[in-house]
Amino acid sequence: MHHLLIDVAHSLREAFFMFWATLWALILGFGISGAVQAFVPRVSMERVLGRRGPREIGRATLFGAASSSCSYAASAMAKTLFQRGADFVSSMVFMFASTNLVIELGIVIWVLLGWQFALGEFVGGVIMIVLFSWLARLVIKRRDIEAARARLGDGGHVHDSASARKAWRERLRSPAGWADAASYTFGDFRMLRKEMVAGYLVAGFLAVLVPVSVWNNVFVTGHGFWTSLQNVLVGPFIALIACVCSIGNVPLAAALWHGGISFGGVMSFIFADLIALPLLFIYRRYYGRRLALKLLFTFWAVMSAAGLAVEYIFLGVGIVPTTRPAAVVPTEFSWDYTTFLNIVFLLVLVGLWWLARNRERLGGGADYAIDPVCGMQVERANAAARSERDGEVVYFCSDHCLHRFEAAERTEATV
Repeated sequence: MHHLLIDVAHSLREAFFMFWATLWALILGFGISGAVQAFVPRVSMERVLGRRGPREIGRATLFGAASSSCSYAASAMAKTLFQRGADFVSSMVFMFASTNLVIELGIVIWVLLGWQFALGEFVGGVIMIVLFSWLARLVIKRRDIEAARARLGDGGHVHDSASARKAWRERLRSPAGWADAASYTFGDFRMLRKEMVAGYLVAGFLAVLVPVSVWNNVFVTGHGFWTSLQNVLVGPFIALIACVCSIGNVPLAAALWHGGISFGGVMSFIFADLIALPLLFIYRRYYGRRLALKLLFTFWAVMSAAGLAVEYIFLGVGIVPTTRPAAVVPTEFSWDYTTFLNIVFLLVLVGLWWLARNRERLGGGADYAIDPVCGMQVERANAAARSERDGEVVYFCSDHCLHRFEAAERTEATV
């Protein structure tokens, strides 16, 4: 029992210092993401995503990168775009971009894993989009898409909110605009808090309790190309069963890299946040079992292929990291750049908190609501789901949150 308690304490310490090492990066990333969401509103995207040509794929990529989301919110937004008339493949590309080509994810990857992994995330994200756009034409048939559209029905049309109609320059000069951006920042924190806590805790326990020999039994080593191929195929499977999405995947990836998985295997694991088991159930609910299974295997194929491609591209230019850290992160405080940056950005966080807390007084918040389940800020005019309770409309970022809200209400009613 004594040894078990020591192992638990060491695991919790490892998890905390992973969080400490990335705290400033999280604040910076979420702050930038909040500003992008507040000043670059999502308006009428279905009008420019209705076809499957290169131009529409490019627009879906740019819109997705600007619409930084957790995996659940990204899947809901992709469903809404498709439901409102966007091409199915363009909608899926939007989902890929909004979870892989985003600033906060790249910053956290850089801090925990290194710049090569951060660069690989963006290079691999583009490769995944290109591969999926091509492979989807072969695998996903028109009848699958028509059946999915009939299943979802008509989602209506996007409406421009009052704030969205204002010029972005006017919003930048407005205290209300910055208050809304700060509210987005804290909404994103609330939305992803469980994912991040789970990711750091699991990574801490894996780094301390799982010896390298175990990882070597799971991930083949020493066989050249076949090692790379096996690792990129197994990486998404670990992501699927870990049930951790978005930024929560990054500390897990750091633990896997420390344990011996190949560079490409780590990349395919990070890419695979869109096939975590809860998301597969959501795809089945949205699009039906047949299309959900096609998405699973298509996503798995492109995530593995992108991981393999990134590894060999980086090998070709000589930038694959060749050394592994003795520890995922230092497990003690020191007066280094991390500590100073954390202090600075904690002060920034206090300023953002003040803006968010006083946003009504500053003139913000009129067009937004807070999802009561995940805490994400959503535009009322374009909420993915809504429900009326006692004459008051409640807004949600996704059907996933709506179903959880309704389930909680049924549970309370039976108590």
